[in-house]
Amino acid sequence: MIHHLKGTLIEKSPSHAIMECAGIGYYLHISLTTYGQIADGDIRLFTHPVYREDAQLLYGFATTGERDVFLLLLSVSGVGANTARMILSALTPSETVQTIASGDSGSLQKIKGIGAKTAQRIVVDLRDKIARANVSESMSGSTGGSLRMESIEALMVLGFSRPAVEKVVAKVIAEEEATELEAVIKSVLSKL
Repeated sequence: MIHHLKGTLIEKSPSHAIMECAGIGYYLHISLTTYGQIADGDIRLFTHPVYREDAQLLYGFATTGERDVFLLLLSVSGVGANTARMILSALTPSETVQTIASGDSGSLQKIKGIGAKTAQRIVVDLRDKIARANVSESMSGSTGGSLRMESIEALMVLGFSRPAVEKVVAKVIAEEEATELEAVIKSVLSKL
């Protein structure tokens, strides 16, 4: 129903943000990932409403990639909005995708409120969906997105598998703040 909100950040905490848009204040539940990405002033948050018998809640996300992962998590039986938010507070969206794609239910179990059965169900239910939908392409966020994808595609042409290069490319872009394709590829090749 509500795709995104653009307005002024009035208040933020690790669990929620209050935005004023056209004179209306919106209370949005957010993850720690989003909390770390939003700054004071004018912002835009992508949203997802959750309607329950006793409440109407609005969840906010700094990127569409985070919202996509949130929606995937909600599709798993037994995973509600608060559990999905907890997962996205403990892991970034790309880490969540990589954890699920690699079948690492142990990492999910370390998150508060996630038991062994729920972690295994998340991995089993979403592993194929992530691969089919190529969710990892939307994890790039607002910076380095096309550079990241171009780097991954170039390395795949050289014969490397996607899972092997995704993590290294993301690390190189984040740590070395590389802005040119050639520099990223050279650095990744030295680390593989």
